[in-house]
Amino acid sequence: MIYNVRHVTTYAYSRAVPFARCILRLLPRDGIGQIVHKRDLVITPRPAERIDGICFFGNHVTTVTIAKSHRELRLDMRARVEVNRPAAPFPGLTRTWEEVGALALSSSSLAPDSPAHQLYPSRLVPPVAEVVDYARLSFTPRRPVLEAASELMARIRKEFEYDPEATEVSTPLAEAFKERHGVCQDFAHIMIAGLRGLGLPAAYVSGYIRTIPPPGQQRLEGSDASHAWVSLWCGPETGWIGLDPTNDLIVADDHIVTAVGRDYADVAPLDGVVIGPGSQKVGIAVDVIPVT
Repeated sequence: MIYNVRHVTTYAYSRAVPFARCILRLLPRDGIGQIVHKRDLVITPRPAERIDGICFFGNHVTTVTIAKSHRELRLDMRARVEVNRPAAPFPGLTRTWEEVGALALSSSSLAPDSPAHQLYPSRLVPPVAEVVDYARLSFTPRRPVLEAASELMARIRKEFEYDPEATEVSTPLAEAFKERHGVCQDFAHIMIAGLRGLGLPAAYVSGYIRTIPPPGQQRLEGSDASHAWVSLWCGPETGWIGLDPTNDLIVADDHIVTAVGRDYADVAPLDGVVIGPGSQKVGIAVDVIPVT
C-alpha cells in the first residue's frame, strides 16, 4: 500500500514571538516493511538556521532556529510512503515470554534496534507495580510471548476508555492507569510499563493509522490523526512486532511509522523553547490518503 501523508501543525500566538528554537520529529522513517519515497517539511516563517539529521534510534530530526518576530508558526509535512510489512507469525508459535526475556537480558548488542535499550524504565514509563500486576494476568507460565501480549492488548482495548479530554501529555502513567481512560499515548505507555516490568523489551512508536470513514460517508479532509502504539521484541527469529492497544490490532499495512523510542519523550513531534509573552493555540490537520 502506498500513502500520501500530510501533517500540518499551526501554532497561533496571542502576541508576537521574537525567537524560537525547536526540535522537530515529523518526517517518516524507513524501516522493515516501510519505504519513504518522498519527504518534505516546510517551516513558516523560514528559519534562520535549519539542521536535518538522524538520531540514535534512526529517527529524522530537524533542529530550527527562528529569529524573526512572528505571530504564527506553521509546520507542513508531506510524504509518500510505501508500506508492505511481512505477515506477523501465528501468536501461539512464538517463543515463550520467559525465553524472550532471558534472551533480551543476555543481548550483547548496543545497536539502535537492540532489545537492550527497551528493557528498563524510562522518563515517561517508570516502574508501576499495579501495572505490572495487571499485565501479569495475561503472562501465565510458559505462554507464547505474542499470544500473551495480544491478550494484554485486547484487555486494554476493552477495559480502558478512549477519552481525548481525560489526559494531557504531562499526565502520569499511573494516573491514566488508575482512572482507566486516556488516549493512544497513555495506552501505549501503560502496555510498555507492563511488558518491561515482566522483563520484556517494548518500544514506543509514533506515526499514523489509515482511517476508513463509515459506509456511505466521505473521508473528511484533515480529519485523520497522529497515532502511537507499542513494538515488542519477540526473539531473534521474529524480531519486533507492532501492537496497537488503542485498536486491538497487530500492526500491518494500515500503520505508518514516524519515529521509535523508549517513550513519548524520545519521539515528541515538537520540542523546544519559545521566548515571548501571551498564550498559544494549536491546530493540527492530518491526511493519510491511499494512492490508487
